[in-house]
Amino acid sequence: MSNGTQDSAQVSSVQEAAAEVAHVISADVDLQIAGDDDKEMKPLNDAVRSLPSDAVKDLSSKEVCVRCIFRLFGVQVPDISLSQQSILRNFLGQQTESIKQLEDTEPKSCSICLGVLQFTYCDDKERSVKKESANDLAVTIANLVKKEGYQIDSFSLEVSLPPIILENENMAWSYVKNKYGSELWFQERSLSNRIYAKEALKSALANPLGALLFCRMSSVSSFRIRLTYTHAKATKTVQNFIERNEGCKRRKVGTENGLDSVKDGSVSTSEANTITQRSSDGLLDNNSSEVYDLPLEKVNEPCRLECLFNRTPIYFGGRYLKYSRNVSQTRWIIDDERMGEASIEEIIGGNILPLCRGDNYKFHAAGREDIDVRMLGSGRPFLVEIQNARQVPSELFVKEIETKINNLENRLIRVKNLKVVGSEGWTLMREGESEKQKQYTALVWISRPLQDEDLQSISSIKEMQILQRTPIRVLHRRSPLEREKIIHWINIDKIAGSSQYFLLHLCTQAGTYIKEFVHGDLGRTNPSIGSILGCRAEILQLDVTEVKMDCFLDE
Repeated sequence: MSNGTQDSAQVSSVQEAAAEVAHVISADVDLQIAGDDDKEMKPLNDAVRSLPSDAVKDLSSKEVCVRCIFRLFGVQVPDISLSQQSILRNFLGQQTESIKQLEDTEPKSCSICLGVLQFTYCDDKERSVKKESANDLAVTIANLVKKEGYQIDSFSLEVSLPPIILENENMAWSYVKNKYGSELWFQERSLSNRIYAKEALKSALANPLGALLFCRMSSVSSFRIRLTYTHAKATKTVQNFIERNEGCKRRKVGTENGLDSVKDGSVSTSEANTITQRSSDGLLDNNSSEVYDLPLEKVNEPCRLECLFNRTPIYFGGRYLKYSRNVSQTRWIIDDERMGEASIEEIIGGNILPLCRGDNYKFHAAGREDIDVRMLGSGRPFLVEIQNARQVPSELFVKEIETKINNLENRLIRVKNLKVVGSEGWTLMREGESEKQKQYTALVWISRPLQDEDLQSISSIKEMQILQRTPIRVLHRRSPLEREKIIHWINIDKIAGSSQYFLLHLCTQAGTYIKEFVHGDLGRTNPSIGSILGCRAEILQLDVTEVKMDCFLDE
C-alpha cells in the first residue's frame, strides 16, 4: 500500500472514531443531565444553580462567552454545543432566562478568551475556522497526528495562550469584585476556585483526544501535542498595559511568522505572562472602589492557532568499527570540498533516520580518531539521537538496522551491539570518557637501526607521565594548553627484514596525542619515542585497537 493510501486510510479511521466518540460523549451528557442523583453531576449542578444571575447577565453584556462565565465562577462546562438549548436549560435548572439570554447574545469573539474556548481560530492560511465543540477540534488535531504517521501509546498536551487572556481574566474578576464585592454570594467565592483558560481547554480536549488517538494523556509522555495561540494586536495591547503598570520605558514588539518576537528590549511572551500575573495580582489585591471596564480593548479577530507535534529524542547506542583510512568520523567540508569518501555519522545516522521517520539526527561518540586512523577491536561507543521520530523501533527493527548498515556494499564500517537506550546512555558515555584507557598499534620508522637495548628501554616503560602542549596541527582550532597524560605501558614488535621499522603497541590515558608522542612535535611533547631513542621517529600508520569503556559491550 502506498504512503498516500495509508494516510487516507488513517484519516478515514480517525473520522469514523470521531463519529463514534461524538455519539458516546453526547449520550453520556444526556444520561448525566437526566440523572440529578448522579454523584458526579450533582456538585456541578449545584454550582451552576448557585451562579448569580445579575453577574451572569452583566458579563454576557460585556461579550463574555458562556464557557468563560462558567469558569470565572469555578464551574467546568462539559463539552456540549451551545446550540443544544434544551440540554443547557436542563443543565442550569431554574435559570432558563439567564441561559436563553446567553444563547441569544453569544459573542462572535469572546472578550476574555478571544475565541479560544469558543473553538474559533485562524489557521496557517489566515482563514477563520469555527468548531462547534472541543470534540470537533480534537478530531482536527487527531487527523493531523495520524497524517504525520506518529506511532504513539500516550500523549501530553501543552497549551500556550497570549498573555492578554490571563490579563482579561484577572480584569474580569476585578470588575466583578469591585461591582459585586459587598454581596453575599461573592464573599462566599474565592479567586482560587476559578478555572484558567489554559486548563479549561486542556480539560475539554483530554478525553476526546484520548478516545480518537486510542491512548491516554500523560504529563510524562514522550509525545507532545502543543497548541500555540498567538494574537499580534492582543500582544501589543497587553504590552502597553504592562508598560503603564510597571512604569517601564516604551518598547517595540513585532511579530514574525505569527509568533511573538522580541526586539529593542521588549518582553517575551513568557516574561509578559509573569509580569501580567504580578500586575494583575496587584489589581486583585486593590480594595479601591474604582470599577474596571471590560475588556482592555475590543478585539474582534480570533487567535492564530499553530498545532505542533514532537517526540522526545530516541537514542541508539552501540559501537562502531572503522576499516578505512579515508573515512572521517563526522562530515568534513573544507572550502566546499569534501574530505574523505564518507563519514561515520552519515553512514550510521543516515541509515537510522529514514527508518525511524525522524526530522534529523545528531551523532555523538566517546572521543574520535583522525580520518587516516582505523578503529578496530571492540569498537568505539557512540550515540545517535533521532529527533521527532514517527516510528518507535522494536528490538527486531533495531537488528534490521544494524544488519542493513553492516551489509552496505563498500563495508567501510561495522556496527556492533546496536540498541535503543534512554538518556542514561549519556551518563555511561560521560562517566567512561573521563576514566577510559585506549590502546593503539602504530607502524613507526626511526632514522637508525633498532637495537636490542632499545627494545628493553621501551618495554620497561610503565605509568610514565608526559607533558603535551597543544599539537601544531590542531593549534588553529584548539586552545594552546599544556596537558599531563599517562602512558600506561608500551611493547614493540620487530618487523622481519627491516631494522628501522617496527610495530609500537601502547596503552594510554584518554586524550593523549599518539602521533605527537611518537615524533615529539618539535619538542612540544616530552618525552617522546624520538627523544627516548635519541633519533628521529615518524609514525606511518595508526590503529586504535581498544577503547576501554563499559558501555554498549556484548551482553
